[in-house]
Amino acid sequence: MEHKDSPKPRRQLPAIPVPHPHPDQSLPIPTVAGTPVTPVTFYSTSTPVTAGQQPPPLPARRHQVGSSLTSYQQIDGEYREPELVQDDQTSHPPQTVPGTWSTSADIAPTWGADRPEWEQSTDLWHDPWNGEYVQDWGEFTVQRVNIDGRVEEEELNWWDPSVRQTHNRPGSGMLPTLLEDYLHNTDHTLFSVSASPPEVKPRHRSIECHSSTPHPPTSPPSADEVRRSIPHPNAYYCRRHNGWVLLLWKFSTIDPPLAKSYDGHPLPDITRRRKIHSCVDENPQPVAQFNKTHHFHYYKAAVDASKITTPFRRAEWEHHSRTKSRRRQAVLIDHSNLSVPVDDSLEPEGDLLGLYVCCQCSLYCVVSSVIPGVIPHRTFEAFVKEKLDNPHVGKTPAMSLTIALDTVLMIIEDRLWKGETRALPVHRTSFQSKLGWSENIEEAFRYIGFNLERMNNAQGELALHAPVLDSNSLEGPGNRAKLLRAWIEISAWLADFTKRYATELVDNYKVRVSVKMDSVRELYQTAIGAHLEQLPRGDLPEALRQMKELDDDWETLGLTPSSYTPELLIFAYLAQCRCDPAGTMDYFTALVHIVQTMQMMNEDTPMDLQNLILEERTRNRFTRDDFLKAVSTLGFGHDGPLRVDFDESVEEDFIISAWRDGIRRSWKDETNGSATRRELNDALRIIADARGSTEMHRVWEREKGSIMTVDTAYSTLGVSKEMDENTLITVFDMRVEEQTSQVDKLREALSVIAEVTQSQRLKVFLDTGRDPGDIVVPTRPDMPRGLHQLGNTCYLNSLLQYFYTIRDLRETVASLSAVATKSPNLLDDELDSHRVGGRLVTRREIARSRRFVTQLADLFWNLEYCEDPAVKPTIELAKLALVTSKDEEEEEGDKAGTDSSNDTDVTLVEDGSTRVSAPPETMTASPVQASFSILGKRSRGTGSKMDIDTPDGDKDKDYVIVSKPGTPVQVPAELPPTESQTATGDVEMLEIEKPKPAAPVRKGTAGMMFGRQHDVSECMDSCLFQLECAELIRSAKLSGGSDPDIDKTSIVKRLFYGRIRQRIMPEGRASRSSIHEKEDLFSHLPVNVSEEGIDIYDGLSRYFNDTVEFEGKKAHMEVSLVDLPPILQIQLQRVQFDREQLQAFKSQSYVKFGEIISMDRFLENSDPEKKRGSNEIQAKLDLCRERIRQLTEAKHRPFDLALTETCDFLSRNTTSPLPGVDQELFASLRYEAMFAKKELEEERKYAAELKLQLEDTWKDENRALYELTSVFIHRGESPSWGHYFFYSRNLPDYPDEWFKYNDSDVSVVSKDEVLADTTGSTANPYLLVFARKGSEVIHTVKRFDAGALEETSTK
Repeated sequence: MEHKDSPKPRRQLPAIPVPHPHPDQSLPIPTVAGTPVTPVTFYSTSTPVTAGQQPPPLPARRHQVGSSLTSYQQIDGEYREPELVQDDQTSHPPQTVPGTWSTSADIAPTWGADRPEWEQSTDLWHDPWNGEYVQDWGEFTVQRVNIDGRVEEEELNWWDPSVRQTHNRPGSGMLPTLLEDYLHNTDHTLFSVSASPPEVKPRHRSIECHSSTPHPPTSPPSADEVRRSIPHPNAYYCRRHNGWVLLLWKFSTIDPPLAKSYDGHPLPDITRRRKIHSCVDENPQPVAQFNKTHHFHYYKAAVDASKITTPFRRAEWEHHSRTKSRRRQAVLIDHSNLSVPVDDSLEPEGDLLGLYVCCQCSLYCVVSSVIPGVIPHRTFEAFVKEKLDNPHVGKTPAMSLTIALDTVLMIIEDRLWKGETRALPVHRTSFQSKLGWSENIEEAFRYIGFNLERMNNAQGELALHAPVLDSNSLEGPGNRAKLLRAWIEISAWLADFTKRYATELVDNYKVRVSVKMDSVRELYQTAIGAHLEQLPRGDLPEALRQMKELDDDWETLGLTPSSYTPELLIFAYLAQCRCDPAGTMDYFTALVHIVQTMQMMNEDTPMDLQNLILEERTRNRFTRDDFLKAVSTLGFGHDGPLRVDFDESVEEDFIISAWRDGIRRSWKDETNGSATRRELNDALRIIADARGSTEMHRVWEREKGSIMTVDTAYSTLGVSKEMDENTLITVFDMRVEEQTSQVDKLREALSVIAEVTQSQRLKVFLDTGRDPGDIVVPTRPDMPRGLHQLGNTCYLNSLLQYFYTIRDLRETVASLSAVATKSPNLLDDELDSHRVGGRLVTRREIARSRRFVTQLADLFWNLEYCEDPAVKPTIELAKLALVTSKDEEEEEGDKAGTDSSNDTDVTLVEDGSTRVSAPPETMTASPVQASFSILGKRSRGTGSKMDIDTPDGDKDKDYVIVSKPGTPVQVPAELPPTESQTATGDVEMLEIEKPKPAAPVRKGTAGMMFGRQHDVSECMDSCLFQLECAELIRSAKLSGGSDPDIDKTSIVKRLFYGRIRQRIMPEGRASRSSIHEKEDLFSHLPVNVSEEGIDIYDGLSRYFNDTVEFEGKKAHMEVSLVDLPPILQIQLQRVQFDREQLQAFKSQSYVKFGEIISMDRFLENSDPEKKRGSNEIQAKLDLCRERIRQLTEAKHRPFDLALTETCDFLSRNTTSPLPGVDQELFASLRYEAMFAKKELEEERKYAAELKLQLEDTWKDENRALYELTSVFIHRGESPSWGHYFFYSRNLPDYPDEWFKYNDSDVSVVSKDEVLADTTGSTANPYLLVFARKGSEVIHTVKRFDAGALEETSTK
């Protein structure tokens, strides 16, 4: 039997007293005539059968003919024809009479009389009806479908295990058409077989036989023995398996006898099933019928075949064959790991049969797996194939096979009915002409008992020796029964074959077959309600019937596509939801998939199905796709922000927390926040339903609220967003007293504010009604720690946190700290022989560096081990980072007794610039190329960078005050010339000396903590300079003297510095000698942010290819990358100079960047053809963008709008006409406006095309890939003040997670926030940090894991 186990577990019924059994609902049995008798009327006694009578056509039968409604009586004396009888209407099931295959003592007196308590039950289905269909489901589609037993409260709360336990449904089921498939393969026909002894007549032997060992004479099989050789009255032959299927059905008010070993789920409640005799019976019934058709439930191995009526027991020879088969299979199995030994000899029960029970009526069906024939079907198939593939000469394949099987039958008949015992030489001509000989033929004969042995003659020929059939021998009875069964099976197979291939049988060959076969398909179809007249076929279009994608959906709903009708599909869905509420999601998924497929294929989709889906949606039904979307909405999945795969191991608290976090994030989205909250609320409900979680349902019901926005919440309470919690609670209490009818709305508003601000205090207040005061929320152990601000250190905090994310730098600081506290002072000679950043260092700077690395190491230690949410840097560390050694000297004046008194008299030497510099009269940077500085020495007097903090009067603690920067210094053209060329003609890269500004005012500078405030770039310079000085101490002591390579191997140089090559080429035709080339180090790359609509590649391209003034002439300067550092820093230069107003301003333009950047296009060794082509495209793109800028950003921009407004203004001026203003002027203005608009559109389109061409040129180059690791943000409108924070990517383990470091507050954010378009915002990126792919230099989080330490210690 081909079927699969029931997919849904069923629950055990509670123990309930056994009700008094009702008599079986038996029906009159129609007379079936004919000779010989079929198993339908097997061994019956009634009136004699009239010859020639034929049964009515099976489809027209309206009475349910159960195969178990027949009985067998022992035949006394001479054989007589069987007669059909009707079972008596008794109070107990019919029993077999003595003398049949088993005695009545072997059978329980009544099926179910000794049922265990768990199987005895009353009506536990919570019937809402008492003979009438009285459920009130409203005007729904389901009203038009006949189905009973549904409970609305249960279906609405299908997810609740306690509700399901109360009703105790039987589980997933199936309709009759699918049951038909499960009973046996529908491509295989089952036949009832009736057999009679063959007509044994003397005949000329065509096969030579020779005497062998004599066998005792045996009596031939009788007609009764022939009939009983069929395995069971209800066993049907399958020629495709060469086996039998035991199949019987019954309408009974008593359950079938369950096997002792059955420990599965209890059967559907028998009390309920007694109310309806049959779901498809048109005859009057005790209770009105309300079901479209049967709904069967499967119980695997539930019935003991030896306890049914009539019992089925295998013969001894079958047990022997099964044992040998098991042992052969056991050879292939490793039993070494089995805890319990396998004992093949123990068979306490008979065959275990599958049971199908209709939960709505008294019908059940019992079916076995295939009972194998004597010759296994594989051997039989090989025999048949061999004969068909290799026919005898002059014979068709069908004829050759027929002769061969007929010969086998003749050999068997000779042994059984003629007592033939002589051996059959297999290589003689007569045998070969009929059968031939091969391994397949030998194997077939061996299975029926004929062994191949050599004869006792001179030739020693191989011959088949007949089995012993003597009843007095040990193996005789078994051999006889097996041979007789084989004779029936081969006869049945041959009878069917000759009927199907009658036209191919020639030579008037007569096959004498003593069996009669009738298909029972229509018989059992009618019995289970699957007949064509009961459930029509063919309503589904052929294209949908053949769709394999829908096979699982049809099977899930328990029906087949061939039997589809809209009404039957609705019934199947509702029946599955009724009987298996826990699977509602899967059943709704299948229904929706089928209906959606109909719609996608433009098939006519019935309105009843569409309405059903809409109605079910209103009852909160959802599909599996909806569930997966809900999981994704909450952030689960590999690509989700949580990066946690969703499964049963995920705790409910974690799911609820993810939902609350999503709600909090939605408050910040003023545009789509309401829609997002709806999705999040639906997602939590769906997941709660799918997991059957009452706790998540409780949280959802309590906290889902309405879709109130943040602004509405604040306006409802009449407060501002800046109001503190104390005042907010006070105002809330006042509003509640004033507006008692609006308490719910006020509470909702305060709840929204609590979620937005993540205020634990407000949440406790809402839950308890009492103000708990300030609450310290514990921080996750694995979260990075923040840094408290010391007054004006927001940038320094970001910088220190950034340093801590760099693994090598973090480890170097720890080692330098240990050396700094122990190393002695360097000698003067040692100082003179070492340089840092291209210049000599002073003893004061050495001392400062020691203190700096010691303080920094302590801070890093606290960031790793501190349990508080934030760490407070020391004031000394902040001073060492923000105040340079030179500033200290200026402050100390002429004081004595400091380390400065011992400074060596050294000259400060400027670091090599990353850009070629020349004397003022020979080289001047173009306006596009603003000055820049970060991680390198430069003049401090311009003050044109974004310095920290806010103007006077700003009370926001995120801001601090600095003095305003001066204007950029203009280099006078009349400065004396300076030689810049070396002897080789190369240009030296010199810094342009700029006049120093007046000393800043030290007292009263807006409350500065450390006096003079430098720009943010210089703060990074100062920190890294001191780290290099500290490395100098260690390296000098370790090397024992001067080491010229110390500067090259410092951690700062290794991490942050690369090498570039600069070329200056005069415009026009330039000779080789006129090209000036120079290599130098770089620590960052500048991007000038002066216009909108550019990305990071556009900005870098302008740095690597620029036009400069050189020797009084325009020259092209080309920069290329020779060597790239592990960490690439790109500074977005937002400080711009307004030449009209003569003051600096901050550019708020958005520069697009992504998670990955490729530097291949800027490499020295990049493809020259690609570089040349991309330069040409870039030049065109620059011209195009310049034209767009002229049309949109000029003084009277945009021109099309200005021209249109001018025309409108002049046309409205009717009071004082101006000379020359006429219709011709209006037409000219409108034409110019239209022309300007069209030109702008064309230029923008052309720019987009050029940009695509440029990116396509380099899309396959990936040698120099970098991934984004950090983004520094400046928030503020002015370059003179503002607030700094930064984002850091959680590398290497969680690359999709980002941390936002905002002084003491560290939070997890999505990458969408980091990469967001900042147009219109004052919070803009100004420094981007990338790490070389695969370098693994960034390890963002380093926290002490006490749990891991404990686990290690326990091991």
